[in-house]
Amino acid sequence: MSAEEMRVKIFADGADLNVISRLAVNPWIKGFTTNPTLMLKAGVNDYAGFARKALQIVPDRPISFEVFSDDFDEMEQQALAIASWGSNVFVKVPVTNTRGDFSGQLIRRLTKANVQVNITAVLTAEQVACVADCLVSDTASLVSVFAGRIADTGRDPLPIIVRSIELLQSFPRSELIWASPRELLNVVQADQVGCHIITATPDILAKLSLIGKDLTEYSLDTVKMFRQDAVAAGYRIDTKRRAASA
Repeated sequence: MSAEEMRVKIFADGADLNVISRLAVNPWIKGFTTNPTLMLKAGVNDYAGFARKALQIVPDRPISFEVFSDDFDEMEQQALAIASWGSNVFVKVPVTNTRGDFSGQLIRRLTKANVQVNITAVLTAEQVACVADCLVSDTASLVSVFAGRIADTGRDPLPIIVRSIELLQSFPRSELIWASPRELLNVVQADQVGCHIITATPDILAKLSLIGKDLTEYSLDTVKMFRQDAVAAGYRIDTKRRAASA
């Protein structure tokens, strides 16, 4: 299988405008996501300004921006403002606030107001079920299950992903995102189980061309790399001294 043959949609994850601009011309990239942590790491200090520049680069594919209040009423106002920035905007809403209170009523109000949401920081199938109860079938929505973080705890995320896909089947305009992947294999796994979308950082995206690569050829490439790097470093072992001492 090659990257072109996969059905899963790949969304680029990041907050570097230069990288977003470069990836926007890649036909494999079907959307973009970001979050406050990525924006902080990228040195973004003007939230709305960054978002508007990103939307100039990406005017025609889904792109997600996240609310950051911890109060549901204020989250709603932020969400309405963010949604107004473009018709391709999805508003990221955390599945709970920092006190662990479920965001269900907010999700209901936003989807009833035709705001496209991306419910984020989801880690359990139970959370997906609760979110599904709050969705409106006529409004496009995304549910981001952080499979990478699930795997970080020593658990296999695949059963949770599969169950989450089942829970969203009755919502034709809702799609499941495999979020926070840790390796290229996750892209293949997401495709195999029928996950709609997977996010990917530039490091993972750079490996897409390796999908389906012949392993014997890849082995030879690896041997050549080790040899070229040793030569480039100028490494030497004095084998004559060993022979003389023997």
